[in-house]
Amino acid sequence: MSRIVLFDGPNHQDLLPLTFTRPVCHLRIGILTILEKWRAHSSVEVLVHTVPHLQGRYGDEIPAEPCLFVDGSVIPTATFIHRLHDLDDQVCITSAGQVIAFKGTLEQLTPGGLEGYRKEEVDAGLIVEIAHPADIFALNGLAIEKDLQHFQHLDGELDDTNTLYGDELYTEEGAEIRSSIINTETGPVYIGKNAKVMEGCMIRGPFALCAGATLKMGSKIYGPVTVGPYSKVGGEVSTSVIQGYSNKGHDGFLGNSVLGEWCNLGADTNTSNLKNNYGQVKVWNYREKAFRDSGKMFHGLIMGDHSKCSINTMFNTGTVVGVSANIFGSEFPDKFIPSFSWGNDGEYQLDKALEVAAAVMQRRDLTLGPDDERILKAVFKETMEYRSK
Repeated sequence: MSRIVLFDGPNHQDLLPLTFTRPVCHLRIGILTILEKWRAHSSVEVLVHTVPHLQGRYGDEIPAEPCLFVDGSVIPTATFIHRLHDLDDQVCITSAGQVIAFKGTLEQLTPGGLEGYRKEEVDAGLIVEIAHPADIFALNGLAIEKDLQHFQHLDGELDDTNTLYGDELYTEEGAEIRSSIINTETGPVYIGKNAKVMEGCMIRGPFALCAGATLKMGSKIYGPVTVGPYSKVGGEVSTSVIQGYSNKGHDGFLGNSVLGEWCNLGADTNTSNLKNNYGQVKVWNYREKAFRDSGKMFHGLIMGDHSKCSINTMFNTGTVVGVSANIFGSEFPDKFIPSFSWGNDGEYQLDKALEVAAAVMQRRDLTLGPDDERILKAVFKETMEYRSK
């Protein structure tokens, strides 16, 4: 098979709000995105097919000849790739009844397109699948360890201002670490290209600080934690993933959480990740349009791209925030905050939201392009239709 096509299956809906603005395979877990993992594991071209409003920004032109189609929520492992190599024509692999892989053409992604294919349910132990946002922070430690297989050539040298426990420190070119304590006995620590660990940081792995990211002075990291590219993080962070270009620059606690890109948490923002009764946490599910049991005792904040909150914001356990929300006020925000919210229950004007998004990206020498605007407008339209019902 000459090409692999990663497509957005049913999990795309369950991974909202993170997937409002990206295909599932562009989610970061560990060091790399799922797409980057497939490209690192594959000797063939890996393409992306996504939902219509994302296709112009992220989708590739899919050739007419047969390809190997794989659900973009599946993380590549040696055992699953071996299973794909043995996949026969007219056979599709399913997980919990949902198609996750088949050989065929793009037209066969439509309803009824795989009629006549024999379904083979995959053994649950053969795949690692991201089905809900909580899976990202729950599986992040394993993902960091697996991704480091592609970085074993890196050294872990530190100057004598630092204290290192263990021997699983991996540093890229241009990484800076000063006067900090790093414990890799609890898991590996990866410091990406031109990333910076400022003075007085305390890090327990597994931990990944991706390219150009900054850990501010005195930060406390309890892994597994990933800080995506060009993000700035301070305060206390535990068991969380920040996709990239986002800021949590001050004191405050972030735990068992996932932040999208271009988010900003105001100073002393805190997230609850454990209920007082130690019960399982319910979180908003966009597909069901209702709160569902996450199956997790520890579950913090899920925040979509371009959302921000004011200083001293207090997020309840299991809060879900959509895209481009501006959160402020003296009370606890609601546990579900739709996209383009202003305060706790107002509406953010689209033109103002786009203006702020452009200004924030310009600060990183990037541009809010036409495709980015179309995506945000599509999310705004869907949100307003939801509010009107």
